[in-house]
Amino acid sequence: MSEKSKFSGCHATGIGSMPGGDAREAAKTVTGSFGDGEGLPYLPELPARGPGADMTGRTIGLLVDMYGHVEPSGWRISDRPGRDTRRARSWLGEDLDALEEFTQGYEGPLKVQAVGPWTLAAALERRGGEAALGDPGACRDLAGSLSEGLRNHLADVRRRVPGAQVILQLDEPSLTGVLRGRIRTASGYRTYRAVDRQVVEGTLRDVLAANGDGATVVHTCAPDVPFALLRRAGADGISFDFSLLTEREEEAIGEAVEGGTQLFLGVVPGTDPASGALSDPGGSVMGVRTLWRRLGLNPGTLAESLVITPSCGLAGASPAYARAALAHCARAARSLADNPE
Repeated sequence: MSEKSKFSGCHATGIGSMPGGDAREAAKTVTGSFGDGEGLPYLPELPARGPGADMTGRTIGLLVDMYGHVEPSGWRISDRPGRDTRRARSWLGEDLDALEEFTQGYEGPLKVQAVGPWTLAAALERRGGEAALGDPGACRDLAGSLSEGLRNHLADVRRRVPGAQVILQLDEPSLTGVLRGRIRTASGYRTYRAVDRQVVEGTLRDVLAANGDGATVVHTCAPDVPFALLRRAGADGISFDFSLLTEREEEAIGEAVEGGTQLFLGVVPGTDPASGALSDPGGSVMGVRTLWRRLGLNPGTLAESLVITPSCGLAGASPAYARAALAHCARAARSLADNPE
């Protein structure tokens, strides 16, 4: 299977989170927006329901032989599964039930999201209150537990939606901070030491391998995306906020495209913008066409190399805007395919 064929039919998608707390409504919106063969439906996340439905809590609920509970400062490792872990697992089950209901007979790509090992290590506290990130052994244990939990989760999704080609997305908004030693300790007065790039890369590779031969994506909505590292780690796609791209990253973009890496470009605002911001699908991707020309890339590769997304999750949007944003992503992707020049 070639790299690009792993994303066949994936022209537009969402990042993961949706507004509100109704799992059936969210699944209906996502499958209705992208279940037509031109987009990439996904398992919605509904963080408005509270701790356990947030992206960190959901991922902690996936861990094997590791548990977490909520402290005022955030999620902390527990000795046994308590109320917070059980709630996270219950909400995930509810979301999977809803997705299964609205994907009966579906055949095609389907995306699921989880927090990646480094953002999870930066967010999950050890018993003393410091992040797992400060303990290399804790990081290794966490990554191993996450890998096993993801294998179980992906197998469950495949049982529920047997016609799906499941794509795994790891959310790593803290990755650049981990690499550059910018993650603050519990006191806030200092930062954790930067993690060696080879260690970061190897851990990501191991966790991405949980999806076997299936396609993988790493998403970050932070600046300074480490494109080369993510490609070496085996990510088939890289998802990022297009508005944060700088000139110094353009060469890495060109290398990624020529190397067959799929780019998930966040070009649509993730929260309700000024009126009229979603009126011109072609205008939303004008900067993408400009970048392609500047890099000397073949315009004919636009549609096959890109997936159009919101700039980040839609949890902070209104339900009406979230629906409009997903539909706009699909129309913008169609505009690129129809008019690549």
